[in-house]
Amino acid sequence: MTDRQGGFRGWAAARKGVLSGLRFTSLRLRLVVVFGLVALTAAVSASAIAYWLNREAVLSRTQDAVLRDFEQEMQNRAGALPEHPGRDELQHTAGQMAAGGQQFTVLLVAEGHDGRTVYGSSGGLNGFSIEDVPASLREAVNKEQPLTSGNKSPYHLYWQRTVDDGTPYLVAGTRVIGGGPTGYMLKSLEPEAKDLNSLAWSLGIATGLALIGSALLAQAAATTVLKPVHRLGVAARRLGEGKLDTRLRVSGTDELADLSRTFNKAAEALEKRVADMAARDEASRRFVADMSHELRTPLTAITAVTEVLEEELDSEAGGIDPMIEPAVRLVVSETRRLNDLVENLMEVTRFDAGTARLVLDDVDVADQITACIDARAWLDAVELDAERGIHARLDPRRLDVILANLIGNALKHGGSPVRVSVREADDAVVIAVRDHGPGIPEDVLPHVFDRFYKASASRPRSEGSGLGLSIALENAHIHGGEITAANSPEGGAVFTLRLPKDASELARQDSEKAAENAGDGGAKGKGA
Repeated sequence: MTDRQGGFRGWAAARKGVLSGLRFTSLRLRLVVVFGLVALTAAVSASAIAYWLNREAVLSRTQDAVLRDFEQEMQNRAGALPEHPGRDELQHTAGQMAAGGQQFTVLLVAEGHDGRTVYGSSGGLNGFSIEDVPASLREAVNKEQPLTSGNKSPYHLYWQRTVDDGTPYLVAGTRVIGGGPTGYMLKSLEPEAKDLNSLAWSLGIATGLALIGSALLAQAAATTVLKPVHRLGVAARRLGEGKLDTRLRVSGTDELADLSRTFNKAAEALEKRVADMAARDEASRRFVADMSHELRTPLTAITAVTEVLEEELDSEAGGIDPMIEPAVRLVVSETRRLNDLVENLMEVTRFDAGTARLVLDDVDVADQITACIDARAWLDAVELDAERGIHARLDPRRLDVILANLIGNALKHGGSPVRVSVREADDAVVIAVRDHGPGIPEDVLPHVFDRFYKASASRPRSEGSGLGLSIALENAHIHGGEITAANSPEGGAVFTLRLPKDASELARQDSEKAAENAGDGGAKGKGA
């Protein structure tokens, strides 16, 4: 049963692939359809013209031969009859006239000795009769034409094609010039109709073969034309995936070859531009990293001095002159801000350089949040709604950074109390940090995680550096998680952190990627 299901699924997948390849928006299908329509139109037109020409030629040839023979028989045999012949004479003459090679039936009509109309048919009493002749043809045959310089005879030969029970016939009639009986002829065109039907079947088969041939030709042409287009599409996708060394093989001098050359030039220019931008970006990151590293040494010394000054400020002896005390407090505060800024810049540099790595451990999320709040003396200002026993495999240090930034931001810019809640959702842990402040303006929401962004442009010297939320978001991303910001319907802002319960797989992929980048000796050109 399993093998049968697998075979059915394979057949369904193959059928789906064929249908997707022949979708109505496919250029290949449109080419085949256009080729087929052109070939069908041409074949049908040619067949119709050929059939019409052959039909007229066959019918005209047969018709001319029959009419010529009939007219000659009328002059030679019917013209030799007396002015008032009897039925037997008409019957005998009609039989002689029909005995020729054209195999037509003859009906002779004359006026007898007693003034009555006498009929003689080559087919006997039940053969060709006057009722079988169309009335319009009888009228034309018996109508006397005026004699003119262009018309030397008062009577002419007239003919008409008719169909009886699906069989085509040729009916003709004339009168003997100089006086005599009127003769009518009936000729079956069934052999010619069969020949024309055979010709129509042959032309139909030829049309079908032409249509099939055009479809095969269209398929071959589409393959020839679309193969370079397909290669171009594959190369464009590779280029969009970041494989900037992708190039197309160029052969020929047609428009597709020119398109391939243009693509290669564009790809080469793009690769050079991206390489230049990457070099400048790398130089910028290196500059920030080097600057931050160089600042740490003097900052260490300055921090030590400010700690001494801060101790003097807090001492009861009053070692600092009251006149310079505000300046000393400003130096202590700004030194702390500068120290935090340098640390944040170094962290941002590690994220940009892709060197930030996870150090995973099994943690109780509620314990981790409690430790973060307790370490910063926020226990009185933060309400925690988290059950013990919600465990996750995360990086404790980076989780602490995320929580510190989110809770600290809520305490600094929102309103108390700040509420932190934890819940489980599928294979993730969701931590919500909500304050009771005025909320975040709608025009600020899209930018809260931007680097160095501050909601109030009039407060450029606020305590924050504008990097805290950006660093929190980067730490969430390295775990494979996300942070969103919104305003609560009950008032205040809500920052929602969603982290996977186990970030081991992501950490393994990051390690493999780092090893691959380290072992990559340089870009190699590839043809598509």
